[in-house]
Amino acid sequence: MDKGLLLEKLSKKIDDCRRCDLWKNTTHAVPGEGNPDAKVMFIGEGPGFHEDRVGRPFVGQSGKLLDKMIEKVSLTRSDVFIGNVVKHRAPENRDPSSLEISACNYWLDQQLEIINPKVVVTLGRFSLAKFMPTAKISQVHGDPVRVRNYVVIPMYHPAAALRRGAILRLLEEDFLRNKEILFDPESFDMSKLGPKSEDSDQMSFFN
Repeated sequence: MDKGLLLEKLSKKIDDCRRCDLWKNTTHAVPGEGNPDAKVMFIGEGPGFHEDRVGRPFVGQSGKLLDKMIEKVSLTRSDVFIGNVVKHRAPENRDPSSLEISACNYWLDQQLEIINPKVVVTLGRFSLAKFMPTAKISQVHGDPVRVRNYVVIPMYHPAAALRRGAILRLLEEDFLRNKEILFDPESFDMSKLGPKSEDSDQMSFFN
């Protein structure tokens, strides 16, 4: 079946999701959006106030900054897919709990399987933890690593960049440093990344 149709069906299921209690105080689920055939997938933490209102990811100030960063590597929002670890807004934008993340893994894993991107950009520590559970964002940001069939590029969350100028500079540097792989993943020489990382150390797909 067409990837777009599969993602559309999945989004409808996410709209009706009751796997955890986050849905109770939200306006909309935020499944994610973008190119079903995207070679690059961005994964953030979860919806905020504006995202909850419209049911779309990264539409507030963080989203505007992410759009600018994507444009810096000669891509547009329509070229990529953008989603989050959790699909409903947590009250007062608090951190998602381990139970909520575990419940939403069910959906994120299916999105990854359908889209099958070459590159996954993790935005912030919660999405980083899905692929590299023991890594610290301050130590690994901007450094691509192979995790199973993906090249994972850890980056700071745009919201953190908006709060601190130093992180904003790092985020921009990380995008520009990885422009080659982000713009054309299929032509990128993956051997530049060195040996493939051990799955047991890097992946927490089925928590």
